[in-house]
Amino acid sequence: MSDLSELLTKNIQELAPLIKNKEISPTELTKGMLSRIEKYDDEIHSYSLVTADKAISDAELAEKQILKGECLGPLHGIPIAYKDLIYTADIPTKCASTLMENFVPSYDATVVEKLQAAGSVMLGKLNLTEFALYGYHPKLEFPRNPWNKDHWAGVSSSGSGAATAASLCFASLGTDTGGSIRFPAAACGIVGIKPTFGKVSRYGVFPLADTLDHIGPMARSVWDAAAMLQILEGRDPRDASTRLDKETNYLQEIGKDISGLKIGIDRVYCTTDTDPEMTTALFKSIELLEENGATILELTAPELYDAAEHWMTICSVEALISHQQFFPKHREDYGPVFRALLEYGEKVDSVAYARATRQRQSTNALINELLSGIDVMVCPGMPNPAPSISAVPPQAVSPIEEIPPLVRFSAPTNFSGHPSITLLNGFTEDGLPTSMQFIGKKGEESTLIKISSAYEKMTNWHKMRPLLD
Repeated sequence: MSDLSELLTKNIQELAPLIKNKEISPTELTKGMLSRIEKYDDEIHSYSLVTADKAISDAELAEKQILKGECLGPLHGIPIAYKDLIYTADIPTKCASTLMENFVPSYDATVVEKLQAAGSVMLGKLNLTEFALYGYHPKLEFPRNPWNKDHWAGVSSSGSGAATAASLCFASLGTDTGGSIRFPAAACGIVGIKPTFGKVSRYGVFPLADTLDHIGPMARSVWDAAAMLQILEGRDPRDASTRLDKETNYLQEIGKDISGLKIGIDRVYCTTDTDPEMTTALFKSIELLEENGATILELTAPELYDAAEHWMTICSVEALISHQQFFPKHREDYGPVFRALLEYGEKVDSVAYARATRQRQSTNALINELLSGIDVMVCPGMPNPAPSISAVPPQAVSPIEEIPPLVRFSAPTNFSGHPSITLLNGFTEDGLPTSMQFIGKKGEESTLIKISSAYEKMTNWHKMRPLLD
């Protein structure tokens, strides 16, 4: 058996059978992960709070259950962590804001309930942008990219992306309003699933924009993310938006043949204002999939960009609703980026909001139409590899006209609610991850998992780990 330091960098798929067969102690695994966090996170800053006592308590309980032959599934005894806007009973949830620094929820979010019931071990709460937009509060620390600590770790779920990539947890949860699962997954070289809107309950998660928010798993392999989604999904009466989809065994999709599976791509959409290293990696990836049986079909969908043009309108107005308790009374307590969002929302008039709503309907119809003759669409995970921190300062307010180009590959599916998965598909000459995103039909995450796991089987990118020393 591998030594503990090596085990900490492995995937859940590799560890789960060892834990079930009592070859690995969840308690020792958790203590090892806590030591690794202590060793490395002073430079990565992925955690806002490490809950060491709870982690060891969770691990000891899991170990007792497993020793009695009561294994609850693949996440039993696995140390994971939560983005710090997901409520955890009697544990602070700060949303990376000084306004919430003393907030301690009295209950767990539904997703926490489900993962705790599955026997997972809670390591702590993960850092994020202030209230899950794209900027950090000037008084708080921000995460670094483990592949290069001078570079961006993604937007709001940046702590989740950085911790998962750096093997400071085996998996994590993120939220996605305009790309906040997919940007950190792309920047940090991991797998992120933004499920169909309503697939996973958002009860007990502080909202950014209620009708755009999604919550989903972030992990180091498709198998791991699929195992988490299996636990997370389902109808929740406490979240009226949740769906009544038929249960699917996502792990059964792993390794299935993709012969005849139809992949659609709009090459103009994918390459316009996109870094050439991202598009080169994308085209190589679809060529490999085609060589292994998939069918590539050309699409034309320039209207997809229109969703990005209107995303800020809906996001800002809905954020105003979420922040009525703080804004405008505590306007000056916000960092510059989030304050600018709320102030923009104050200026949105009814005509602009109506136009954005109509565009949202059009985007939904367009993606449904595009997917009617194919199984999935593909595009880059984000337009560029992770930029340097000096190029995108943590408190820099982007002009409104610069937002649409940044979210053009992500905002359309927040508007429409279609599911997508982002995964690593190479590295730039500078050693930063490249990525691609598959978009599927509503409720058909199984297809995304099938094609993504097939790609992983053809490559070794997901086995790569950043060197932290």
